[in-house]
Amino acid sequence: MSAGVRALSSETEIRKEKLIEPIFLLDGENKTQDILSMPGIFRMSEDVALKHIESSLRLGIRSFILFPAVEESFKDSEGSYSYSKNNFYLRIIKTLKRELPEAVLISDVALDPYSSDGHDGIVKDGKIVNDETLDVLGKMSLAQAEAGIDILGPSDMMDGRVAYLRDALDTARFTDVAIMSYTAKYASAFYGPFRDALDSKPKFGDKKTYQMDAANAREALREARLDTAEGADYLMVKPALAYLDIIYRLKEASTLPIVCYNVSGEYAMVKAAGAKGWIDPTRARDEMLLAFFRSGADAVITYFAREFVQ
Repeated sequence: MSAGVRALSSETEIRKEKLIEPIFLLDGENKTQDILSMPGIFRMSEDVALKHIESSLRLGIRSFILFPAVEESFKDSEGSYSYSKNNFYLRIIKTLKRELPEAVLISDVALDPYSSDGHDGIVKDGKIVNDETLDVLGKMSLAQAEAGIDILGPSDMMDGRVAYLRDALDTARFTDVAIMSYTAKYASAFYGPFRDALDSKPKFGDKKTYQMDAANAREALREARLDTAEGADYLMVKPALAYLDIIYRLKEASTLPIVCYNVSGEYAMVKAAGAKGWIDPTRARDEMLLAFFRSGADAVITYFAREFVQ
C-alpha cells in the first residue's frame, strides 16, 4: 500500500498549530547557552529569544511556554523575585507581547525557579506550606498578567491554587487571561534535564509530597474535577510518554482541552539513542508525537516543535 493510500485512512495527524514550544530565558543581551542534556535546546536572552520566536512563528508555530533561568543571587525562601518590578522574565514577556502580539505566550507559575530551596512552594520546618504559597503564586500571576501573558501555567501542584488564581485575576479585571493547570503532574524521573536547564533542583528531599504518585490514575480524575470546578481553561498531563493512559482518561472524562507535556527526559532519550545509532530519532520523534495526539491530547508542549515543523 502506497503512502498516499495510507494517508487517506490515517486517523491521527500532527498539526503544527497544536504544538507548543518551550523557551528558556536568560537575563542580559546577546546570550545563548547550550543545555548539555538537551541537544539543540538553549537558554536565550531577550534579543535572541525575540528573533527565535519570530522565526518559529514564520514556521507556523503559534504558542510558546516561557521558563526563566534565574541567577542564584536573586533567589530567596519566599520567591519574592517572581513578582519584582525588576524581574527580567516579566520584562521579556512585555517585549515579546509588544513586538509579537500574534504569539500565544504561556507562563510558568511556581516558586522553584525563584526559591533558594528549589521547591515549588514555600518551605517551613522542612515542609511545604500550601496556603502561604498561594499568596506568592497570586502575586506572581498578577505580575505576569500585567506583563501581557495570555495563559498562566500553574505547575506548583498546591491545593486550591486554580480557584485562588482565577479569583485574583478576575478581581484585578484580567478576565481574559486563561489558566492551563498542571492537573496531573507526576513525581517523575523524566524531569532531570529540565532541572539542569533552570538550575532548580530541590536543595533537600524531593517533590513527592505535592506531585502525584506514578502508581495512581483515579487521582488524576479527581484533580481534573477539582481544577475544572475551580475555573481551569485547560488540563495538563505531565510527563506524557509514560502517562498516555492518563491523557486518554482525562479526554474521556472532561470537555476541557487536554494538553500534555513531552518532557525533557523524553526528548533527551530520543536524542541520546539517536546519536548512538540505536534508533531512528526522526521516526521515534514522530511516533511519540502521534501517540500523544492519538491518546487524546488537543495540544502538546514539546522540545521537538521546531524540529518537526522544519
